[in-house]
Amino acid sequence: MPDAAGRTRPAAVTRSVRFDVDLALLLGSTFQPTGFPDVGPATFTRFEDGHEVPSLLVESVQSMANRLEATAWDAARDEPVTEVAGLPYVRVVRTGTGEFLTSSRLEAHRLASPFVHTAKLDGKPMFDEIRDRLGLAKDTPLNRRHMARAIVELDPFCLLHGVFFSQKEWWGQPKFERAISAVIEARDVQRAVSGGRKSDRVRHQLGEEGGGTAEGYGSVPFHRTEWTAKKIVASFVVDSELLRSYGLPEPVTELLQILALWEIRRFLTSGLRLRTACDLELIGDIRSRHDSILPELNELTSRIAELIPRAGRSSATARRGPSSGRGRRPDDAHDPGVALSVGAISRHPVGPARQRGSSGAAAVAVAVVACALRGVAHSGAGAG
Repeated sequence: MPDAAGRTRPAAVTRSVRFDVDLALLLGSTFQPTGFPDVGPATFTRFEDGHEVPSLLVESVQSMANRLEATAWDAARDEPVTEVAGLPYVRVVRTGTGEFLTSSRLEAHRLASPFVHTAKLDGKPMFDEIRDRLGLAKDTPLNRRHMARAIVELDPFCLLHGVFFSQKEWWGQPKFERAISAVIEARDVQRAVSGGRKSDRVRHQLGEEGGGTAEGYGSVPFHRTEWTAKKIVASFVVDSELLRSYGLPEPVTELLQILALWEIRRFLTSGLRLRTACDLELIGDIRSRHDSILPELNELTSRIAELIPRAGRSSATARRGPSSGRGRRPDDAHDPGVALSVGAISRHPVGPARQRGSSGAAAVAVAVVACALRGVAHSGAGAG
């Protein structure tokens, strides 16, 4: 429905929604699905009107989480895309050289990644920084509202795609579930078996000396199994109820919901080349079970630009509200910090090198570079 300014206001802002879209192959009639070690392709039986339909997982929920998150990252520049550049995240660089290593947007465990929590921020171990920001303490109940606010001020995408602080020293081991899930399935499938031959134009026969197929010599035949499908469907769910349960300021909650829709739209626009032999395109209309609308990409992008400063102001206001005062920085009362809106990245002093494992591998020293952390209170677990 349109808002006061005439914009299309997606129903996902008020309730959980599901979108389904039909996809088609760009090249030929066969495709290569996702596969799993010791399992191979994930086949299953789907039931439609009481009939069994042989089906196949094209892209899993966990893989789709990575692909949706990747829509907000510029791999060529190792930084967030321009549309979300004003949002905070943790950037890990090598000590001394400043060489980029990874970030909370790239790591499988996001803020809970060992590359993040073994780094240092202003000389303080990031592990302790995260623990203090979340307000984790022994014999203290977890305050999910406080933790959600702390996560938003470190990397809001962690509330969209989930994060599990599993280390025992993070008391209570808090876990935040995905608020956006997606999967791609192929229905009414059949195998398409083919093969080929890797040819060696120089070595025509193999002997005991000179190396064999293990070293890459010789001509080797191989087989290949691809699939055909009557229908390929991508499904997306945005759990707005989960996001609202965190009790964040309304502009922050709406920003997270719009970011989820933006990721879906951006993926459908430019992220459907899953593999060399699995290149897809959107066909037909986007369907919803709740009569909601998935706005166009440019509309969602404009809305994100409007919400980032509003979310920052609301976060700053929330921080100036009642608090236990435990662990607050001395200058918090005077800092007008905007938690979610910043134009530059501040570089912090780096910590000493850390040795990875005990195998004698080269040490990887890391440092944290963070966006938009001005004025963030280090409140205790009792803080709201």
